[in-house]
Amino acid sequence: MKRFHLIISLVILLAACTANPPDVPVTSEPNPPIYNPYSPLPGDDAMIRSQVYLDLAEILIMESYPVQISLHLTGNLPDPCHDLRVVIGQPDGENHINVEVYSVADPMTICVAMLEPFGVSLNLGSFPAGHYTVLVNEELIGEFDA
Repeated sequence: MKRFHLIISLVILLAACTANPPDVPVTSEPNPPIYNPYSPLPGDDAMIRSQVYLDLAEILIMESYPVQISLHLTGNLPDPCHDLRVVIGQPDGENHINVEVYSVADPMTICVAMLEPFGVSLNLGSFPAGHYTVLVNEELIGEFDA
């Protein structure tokens, strides 16, 4: 009788492991858009735009299939009242991926004059086979092969 219960338990367990999860969306896009929490927002045009002070910008290549590429940025905002913005461009005809990093702040806000450190990692996604170059604020950061 114990053997029968063990076999039934194994069958149920295997069936549960092979079933398709019901809440996983299926997309027909080969590379769905990547979420970027630092994308420009509506109303940014009313803000003052400033530079950021980058200490480190590096490409991270994840060991996955397909290969996933991330960009790690560390540096400082001009002050604690500035918000980070990152615009990630699509590869151009020469497979250059241009990334623009800057900050915005409300011009009516008075803020203490001190640098505000930040560190972020952004998923750039996966890419078709080829050789790619990543530029941050028009400066070469690195290259990778997909």
